[in-house]
Amino acid sequence: QVQLVESGGGLVQAGGSLRLSCAASGRTLDRNGMAWFRQSPGTEREFVAGITWNGFTTYYAGSVKGRFTISRDNAKNTMDLQMNSLKLEDTAVYYCAADARTFVGSVYARRGEYEYWGQGTQVTVSS
Repeated sequence: QVQLVESGGGLVQAGGSLRLSCAASGRTLDRNGMAWFRQSPGTEREFVAGITWNGFTTYYAGSVKGRFTISRDNAKNTMDLQMNSLKLEDTAVYYCAADARTFVGSVYARRGEYEYWGQGTQVTVSS
């Protein structure tokens, strides 16, 4: 069974930066696409960024493009999200997700495409 654990969340001022990490255990995910989603109170969980199994393709939500960078280290079985120029509206619980399918060459933005989920880490951006 795959377990995903997020870390790196916290409180940061607007304009600041945070780096989230997702550590996978149970089995290696070097053949699986992964993604970050986020959810604010009263809203649907939304796609933030995704990366293919080999790291060759990334895809970002328009609201974070140019500010966030997704990366992965298959040797360490981890995925990161570097978040710069944070805005108040970035406040949310951030979730790590992994696709159960292997060797998929595209990034999917739909929540239903991902089978494995972490418990989430809170990111709060203050003014």
